[in-house]
Amino acid sequence: MSAVSTTRFGEIHVDDADVVTFTDGLVGFADARRFVLIQHKEGSPFRWMQCLEVADLAFLVVDPAVFVPDYAPEMPSGVARQLNLQEETPRLVYTTVTIPRGRPNDMTLNLAGPIVVNLITQTAVQVVLEDDRYPIRQRVFP
Repeated sequence: MSAVSTTRFGEIHVDDADVVTFTDGLVGFADARRFVLIQHKEGSPFRWMQCLEVADLAFLVVDPAVFVPDYAPEMPSGVARQLNLQEETPRLVYTTVTIPRGRPNDMTLNLAGPIVVNLITQTAVQVVLEDDRYPIRQRVFP
């Protein structure tokens, strides 16, 4: 267990087993590779994905199925190989959430850039989908 200082959460204690590693970083944040998922609030579907290398870098994420039940993009085979995913491998899929300040009804999900986590190896990748059905800014509320 190690202590990490963050801007949003102050000092947090992180168990190495809880660290999710992005081998290629995130889109636009190539040097941000190690993250931990933090529950937003009790009972909330949202999580914070806090970077361990950059204290002020945290993304709000959610399982897209919470808001888009039919979200089922086809993962490129290269992603499955990179994460060593087999059909039976437990995994999580998250999308980043954007909530404009003071306007929660304008919340959007980035369906074009899902984050896939292999729960066995704790490795992850952000996938860039080239499918027009999945926009970068999918409104959650009409």
